[in-house]
Amino acid sequence: MSKRKHLKIGLFGFGTVGSALFELINTIRPEGVEIKRICVRNLAKARNVNAEFTDNPDDIFNDPEINIIVELIDDANASYSLITRALRQGLTAVSGNKKMLAEHLPDLIALQRETGGTLLYDASACGSIPVIRNLEEYYDNDLLISVKGILNGSSNYILTKIFKEHMPYDRALKLAQEAGFAESNPSLDVDGWDALSKLVIIAVHAFGLYVEPARIFTFGISRLSDADIRFANEKERRIKLVGHVEKLPDGRLCMAVLPQLLTTEKYIYGVDDEFNGVVIKGLCYDKQFMFGRGAGGFPTGSAILSDITASQYDYRYEYKKIQSENIPEFTNNVAFRIYYRYCDPADLNLINFDSISEKYTSDSYSYVVGITTLAELHRVAAQLRKRNVFLAAYPKT
Repeated sequence: MSKRKHLKIGLFGFGTVGSALFELINTIRPEGVEIKRICVRNLAKARNVNAEFTDNPDDIFNDPEINIIVELIDDANASYSLITRALRQGLTAVSGNKKMLAEHLPDLIALQRETGGTLLYDASACGSIPVIRNLEEYYDNDLLISVKGILNGSSNYILTKIFKEHMPYDRALKLAQEAGFAESNPSLDVDGWDALSKLVIIAVHAFGLYVEPARIFTFGISRLSDADIRFANEKERRIKLVGHVEKLPDGRLCMAVLPQLLTTEKYIYGVDDEFNGVVIKGLCYDKQFMFGRGAGGFPTGSAILSDITASQYDYRYEYKKIQSENIPEFTNNVAFRIYYRYCDPADLNLINFDSISEKYTSDSYSYVVGITTLAELHRVAAQLRKRNVFLAAYPKT
């Protein structure tokens, strides 16, 4: 076993997660881990902690004692600049910025190989659930079939309030914001973009394939109406926002983020509040389920700390599947059943259905249940997001 390294951290960001990480380290005092300096945007802001702050990144990067960079800021461009600078200096870097990672992961992997720097980001995928490390270490073979789950704790908290407490969407969203699970502009969470970034990262570690986020159909819950909730209840189902990557029988890979109408038999049906739940399916082991908090400072901070302590033993991702000769091809040509609610009759013509098995029309709203493809939905995705429509995958079981 390699000797435990003493780490002196240069921390960027002292918001919800950064301050939680600081408190965790100062509470449990992990051996050989200390925060040397913290870089923030506003030095004048009152912070009742005993720490050395700066607003100049050079104060961290030029400090010879600092040997690990932890980046916990919400600006993806600034995050990329910090992480690439750390890697070019051959440092270990830890990031929780899933948007930055989803947009730049191939470049960051190449940069690690070029410079010898190390980048860890388990906290970026599912909060406290160590999905990436498990995909890297345990599921490091070709037996994997799919990874599916609730990847965003904020939207799941909102949906839980709606379906378990019969709360209106607007009130549930306000509660999520008050609890710190959703931002003042909640689009990243409720429109599926946060889950999309996580799905892109997961797919790289699960199947070795990087797919640009823009190629993946993404639709959220911001257009959810009372009619959609009533439909789900009548069918004895719940709506969950689900990220899904699956290897098809022909070897190709499909990916999507969209609401799903789930039955009680599904593992993630009962995942409530700000928790995440991930179902990993394999050729021989069928389904395995991982569950944990997916939102909040301390759950994410604990995952960041886990990456930090792993780096004490020079842990790094090996990216074995990226080097495989059997990397699958991405496709959107996958047919499946959806529920589609609309108000304007013209909106029905947006989507070409292969068949329609159920139809309802009223003065206030209408819906159909039919078969279409991810390719068809992706073709009109921008229009769907602008109109008063809602759709959800509607599997038969």
